[in-house]
Amino acid sequence: MTIGFILLLVTGALILFGAGQRVLDRLRLSDRAAILFIVLIIAGGFVPDIAVTDRFAFNLGGALIPLALCAYLWIRADTALERVRCLVAAAVSAVTIFALGRALPADPDALPIDPGWAYGIAAGLIAYVFGRSRRGAFIAGTLGVMLSDTANWLYARSMGADQRLVLGGAGGYDVIVIAGLLAVLLSELIGELLERIKRGRRKPTREFVNGDFVRREQP
Repeated sequence: MTIGFILLLVTGALILFGAGQRVLDRLRLSDRAAILFIVLIIAGGFVPDIAVTDRFAFNLGGALIPLALCAYLWIRADTALERVRCLVAAAVSAVTIFALGRALPADPDALPIDPGWAYGIAAGLIAYVFGRSRRGAFIAGTLGVMLSDTANWLYARSMGADQRLVLGGAGGYDVIVIAGLLAVLLSELIGELLERIKRGRRKPTREFVNGDFVRREQP
């Protein structure tokens, strides 16, 4: 069982026990919707990669389902500015991971950690910095990895390598999961810390408005 599957199982268990409700509210996801996506991503990871052409394929759990979740979150963004910021953050994440791939040693044994972890952590950090919101961070982390994989494939092709692109397959599955979850975790932890500093001793209240929970600051 890979680290990606383990992280998803742990996340699912935490949601079932009621943890992370605030994060789900910010993502505009219910408990059931979050569990459904997690189950689909895990189950899809066991489905053989789907070939589109001789040189391109994708994995259901590692690419298609996360991409569908990104599309859902992007559509539900609060403003047009946030939507644009999500796409910009994804592009910056992709460029960063692509550059990291050129800078890191070609031999994985020369690195202190697995390259997949390095790419996932880098994507998560960049996604948080530029994504700003929980939704933006998840979209930027997940989509950034897919874009960087595509850029690496195009680069290899330009160098004459007859390489096949498999989005979300093999190690790419773990990288996408790590990047998405880490980006949201950083966004939540640092965002909550900044909110507490700004709020001081005032305690927020929550109201249910138009189908969503909205935080209100007490005067």
